[in-house]
Amino acid sequence: MTTGDSSPGTWLRRFGPPAEGALRLVCFPHAGGGASSFHSLARALGPAAEVLAVQYPGRQDRRHEPPLPRLSELADRAAEAVDTLDGAPYALFGHSLGALVAYETARRLDRSGNTPRRLFVSARCAPTTGAGPTDGLEDDAALLAEVRRLGGGDALDDPEVQALALPALRADYRALRSYTWRDGPGLRCPVTVMTGTEDPLCAPGEATGWLRLSVVPGRSRVFTGGHFYLQDRVTEVARAVLTDLGLRTPEAAPAPAAAAR
Repeated sequence: MTTGDSSPGTWLRRFGPPAEGALRLVCFPHAGGGASSFHSLARALGPAAEVLAVQYPGRQDRRHEPPLPRLSELADRAAEAVDTLDGAPYALFGHSLGALVAYETARRLDRSGNTPRRLFVSARCAPTTGAGPTDGLEDDAALLAEVRRLGGGDALDDPEVQALALPALRADYRALRSYTWRDGPGLRCPVTVMTGTEDPLCAPGEATGWLRLSVVPGRSRVFTGGHFYLQDRVTEVARAVLTDLGLRTPEAAPAPAAAAR
């Protein structure tokens, strides 16, 4: 298996049996993360929506594959994988690094005529503002310190966990450093911007630049928490996703911590 293989079986992971007729939410993980980071969201969304999580090379069950050095290549392969699925409706969801990969994937699919139902971008400022404040990190110690600062590295004190995590972190930050936003046609799908109230990388008010990257009106949602708010607010996030996709059931309770703007 090589990173040039863009088949869904290589790039996409499903949690549970296929959900016949359900809308698919294709999810893109954060730097250093893998498809398994969306397991809880998949449970929270089922059976109304089926999660397909993107597995970048160089981690988890693809840890023996060489990582792709450029974010554009990740988007190319992910778009090809989504394009080979059947014609069921789908949306994209990306967290942090994954927000950029999901956005670039959406641009490619939009150009090909396979426009997603919606794009959800989480915990990342719009690429029109330039590189993120920590995108240039290269040193291993700095990468580990940053993950801990953001609240996503409680297990990184274990040397074995570090040895497994660092190759993916190095690869993903290299991909971030490779990325430069280029102007082009606006997306023909709405965008939902999701942020945490205490995220040190992107304040809620700074994230709304994403809305200008679509020709369709979108919305901004704010959740209580930091950069990894999704870990603690998964039920509220799932409700917001279903609402914005028009899939919310009448009996669903409101999400008090998600403020629409």
